[in-house]
Amino acid sequence: MAIATINPVTGELIQTFEALSDTEIETRIGLAHSQFLKSRSIPMSQRTEWLLAAAEILEQERDRFGKLITLEMGKPIKAAIAEVEKSASVCRFYAENAANFLADVLIQTEASMSFVRYQPFGVILAVMPWNFPFWQVFRFAAPALMAGNVGLLKHASNVPQSALAIEEIFTRAGFPTGAFQTLLVGADKVARIIEDDRVKAATLTGSEPAGASLASIAGKHIKKVVLELGGSDPFIVMPSADLDQAVKTAVTARMINNGQSCIAAKRFIVADEIADQFIDRLVEQYRALKVGDPMLPETDIGPLATSGILQDLDQQVQTSIQQGAKVLIGGEPIRDRSGNFYPPTILSDIPKGCLAEYDEFFGPVALVFRVPDLESAIARANDSPFGLGASAWTQDETERDRLIQEIESGSVFINSMVKSDVKLPFGGIKRSGFGRELGREGILEFVNVKTVWVK
Repeated sequence: MAIATINPVTGELIQTFEALSDTEIETRIGLAHSQFLKSRSIPMSQRTEWLLAAAEILEQERDRFGKLITLEMGKPIKAAIAEVEKSASVCRFYAENAANFLADVLIQTEASMSFVRYQPFGVILAVMPWNFPFWQVFRFAAPALMAGNVGLLKHASNVPQSALAIEEIFTRAGFPTGAFQTLLVGADKVARIIEDDRVKAATLTGSEPAGASLASIAGKHIKKVVLELGGSDPFIVMPSADLDQAVKTAVTARMINNGQSCIAAKRFIVADEIADQFIDRLVEQYRALKVGDPMLPETDIGPLATSGILQDLDQQVQTSIQQGAKVLIGGEPIRDRSGNFYPPTILSDIPKGCLAEYDEFFGPVALVFRVPDLESAIARANDSPFGLGASAWTQDETERDRLIQEIESGSVFINSMVKSDVKLPFGGIKRSGFGRELGREGILEFVNVKTVWVK
């Protein structure tokens, strides 16, 4: 894939970028390593000042960065601006809390003094996706830089301007040259970078194959990785649920980012008793969504990020239909306009063995499953290779406790949609990856937890 900005609304090639040569990559890694040797001794107070300055830049220029995000990957402009604001919030969170998170922990032992000290790893490679081009990067970079690490960013090839803008933000905020660098390279260069002895660890948010490849390479070199991969999150609705709120949230939870989110609700698992009502209301609200130019504030659904994603999603839907799934609304690309547009779609009556049972659909397609009771709902939710997040709707305390305890996922949200919060750890299990971002747990992923014992 060429490193280029292509407008997903029109298919127009906006700008192309030349990939770094092997010599240039070597120079960048060398710069990062030499900067780390200096950065690890920079006082926490100074890093705090720089990260707060980055937050200030993001907040003051949210509109400019939001338009850049929308231009490159097509999310509605309101959501793009909100993403920039959330990126500022994660900078502020770690600027304000990192010192406490990384403070020495005294532990009483037979020693005269014993404690745990947290120290940075060094150069960290971040391989990041296009769907949240600012947020995904900042939620890695903010804790990593505050811990004293330095960052190398290999961003998705369709958001190069966002990648360069992020490096610019850290530079303008005062971080030293080399503390955070964007590497405009293709996926074929990732192995070479992670194999370099000066690169100490890596994090990846993306597809399962990409995560498996990175983890395999890192494993051969005994290097730590954090992986946040795909998801096919269940959205469980029981008879006691507030149905109005559940349906309203179901629309938002599926359509966030034009349906291109790992933690979007994808499988709607609904109790038979209220299934007809839920489905009828869901179809009605899907029908009211406005598909169009993502730069317009009234647009609900913009285009998919690339033509390839559009083709893949359509193939999944068509295969599911051929295998017996029923289309309630949507079901094929919008062909009377240019761009990568796919309408809000609902598939129901999904038969056993259908592709829609287990595949992740990365676009505005909801999959509806009917179940007779809570036991069946939990079984259906857990019958997935993924385990990122889960949303469950019930007013019954016993049901709530069982859902919290028995759902196999990195997070469970009761009577709310799944979302990332800077204060809480985020990550998955099974094929959704391992390791955590955000919260205190996020900053501890890339530090040496050093035991100190003094006689």
